Amino acid sequence: MLQICELEAGYGQYRVLHGISLHVDEGEFVALLGANGAGKTTLMRAVTGLIPKAAGSVLLDGRPLADDPADIVQSGLVLVPEGRMVFPRMSVRENLLMGATVPRAHAARTRQLEMVLSIFPRLGERYAQLAATMSGGEQQMLAIGRALMSLPRMLMLDEPSLGLSPIMVQETFAVLKQLHASGLSLLLIEQNVVASLEMADRAYVLENGRITLEGGHAELMGNDRLRQAYLGL
Repeated sequence: MLQICELEAGYGQYRVLHGISLHVDEGEFVALLGANGAGKTTLMRAVTGLIPKAAGSVLLDGRPLADDPADIVQSGLVLVPEGRMVFPRMSVRENLLMGATVPRAHAARTRQLEMVLSIFPRLGERYAQLAATMSGGEQQMLAIGRALMSLPRMLMLDEPSLGLSPIMVQETFAVLKQLHASGLSLLLIEQNVVASLEMADRAYVLENGRITLEGGHAELMGNDRLRQAYLGL
């Protein structure tokens, strides 16, 4: 479904990504692991058009992906950014409806809204509340809910558990498992290596802007290099 080929990107003259190649099949759950500063967020930004690509290509269903973020969302590839990035002075309802502004989501807006509120009942309880007054966990629910309003075919999530309480982390991961079970393709950046490997079909390890490892749960959990670097074992 998503194919990234020899992608290079960075900021100004500073190159962060060095020939990244990876893929996510339709309906697959793939995790992208790596330490802070490895280039994970830069990869997400380059794929979704938030920063320019210096080299390489990104294909969706075998076709080159547009460079415009709005066109990328319209194609069905949607990012839940690090730090949630909700609209603080807008209500829960208004934030959710902002996710349905792309043409592909207009006709299904009411149905999607009902679906999102069934997944996140707390958002229904906070429906008229300003996003700025919500807890971090509630804002993360809102960020994921807003992305789902765009009728995504594939969801990219950047550190969805960052700054959340253990209970909210468990709830967030449970939702990701539910979305995967429904057939949605997922690409997840997450510091919680064990939880990521347990949820994902496959995972990549990114180090210093390069993919250094790839494999399934058992293969990577048995890799001494990964165990020492990320699990302290």
